Amino acid sequence: MPVLPWLLVAVLCQRGSLACPEGCHCLLESGVVRCTHGQLREIPPGLPHDTRVLYLDSNEITDLLDGALRELHQLQELYLSDNLLESISLATFGELGSRLQLLDLSNNRLHQLGPTEAASILQAKMRLSGNPWHCGCSLQELLEALPLDAETVEDVVCASAAREEYVGQPFARLLDAGIDFCGGQQRTTDVAMLVTMFCWFAVVIAYVIYYVERNQAETRRHLEYLKSLPIKQPSPEEEEMEEDTLSTIL
Repeated sequence: MPVLPWLLVAVLCQRGSLACPEGCHCLLESGVVRCTHGQLREIPPGLPHDTRVLYLDSNEITDLLDGALRELHQLQELYLSDNLLESISLATFGELGSRLQLLDLSNNRLHQLGPTEAASILQAKMRLSGNPWHCGCSLQELLEALPLDAETVEDVVCASAAREEYVGQPFARLLDAGIDFCGGQQRTTDVAMLVTMFCWFAVVIAYVIYYVERNQAETRRHLEYLKSLPIKQPSPEEEEMEEDTLSTIL
């Protein structure tokens, strides 16, 4: 049997195994890469560029480095559930654009996501359940901008909030009840602006009063100085000249 075909098969298999990172199992034909329970602490380098579905769940990933997903131009589904993520920027996924259809961030340690502006870039369904969310204005703005997975939206529960009665409640249910977490923040901002404007007006008025009082004091000192000057009495010759001038005029 010819040896050359077997050598080619061996080389191709070796190249395929080299294209798959350690701790992952790559199904190159289907574009599925499974790194579940791979004891990973970050997104592994060297992922196949044609990866369409990436499983990174059940690992120890604490952070997503910028550009870690930049080369995955065909990525459609990303599973990051059951990791140790505490903070994350949606801009990290923005470079995937509209290709990403599903993003699973459930069962991590996320308190909030930011910035909110990056949420408009994402069109993927989001799974955010099982995280210790802080329910506030930023989370409200985020959930209003993101296309959440309808099956898990009720599982986004408040672990902390400004009011104790909100803790343990599904955030979506609180929003449906008409609770506006941004209303109080807006009122606080308005009050702060009014206080700032009042302080500026007070400073201007105080300066005007100081300026007027200072001018008045300067005027009084000037008048007192003029009064203190000796009055020169006219000499007899000057009085006689004034009388002659007056008689001439008459």
